[in-house]
Amino acid sequence: MAATNVDERWMQHALLLACRAARAGEVPVGAVVVQNDRVIGEGWNRPISTNDPSAHAEILALRDAGRASQTYRLTGSTLYVTLEPCAMCAGAMIHARIERLVYGAADPKSGACGTVLDVTGCEALNHRIEVDGGVLADITGRVLKEFFASRRG
Repeated sequence: MAATNVDERWMQHALLLACRAARAGEVPVGAVVVQNDRVIGEGWNRPISTNDPSAHAEILALRDAGRASQTYRLTGSTLYVTLEPCAMCAGAMIHARIERLVYGAADPKSGACGTVLDVTGCEALNHRIEVDGGVLADITGRVLKEFFASRRG
């Protein structure tokens, strides 16, 4: 399925969450879980502030959605995230039975949804996720580049 205006709207929401992470000194990644056109979970990167290597935006959004839905099976949901998920996050999405993933910028170093690995499309696993990448990639990529440039400068 091709990205839509709805996808861009929810990616804008994820971008707001990414900016929240940046203000806290975290890598600016934001994620939102949407079901029936409403937010059921959201998160932003917090591994530094929580001393938790698993506190990626996607994991926190999935946890939030699970609490809100009172189930870990998030069938029929779409996860929007500003950066292509890593293997850990892709695996968590598979366990949660996310139907669709929409991400902004590709991650050439650890992207596990088609760039470096393809965890979400692995036929050996018991669930596959429809993936649409590159939604607002120019903006999501710029936010990341500016964050890292400010850290080096």
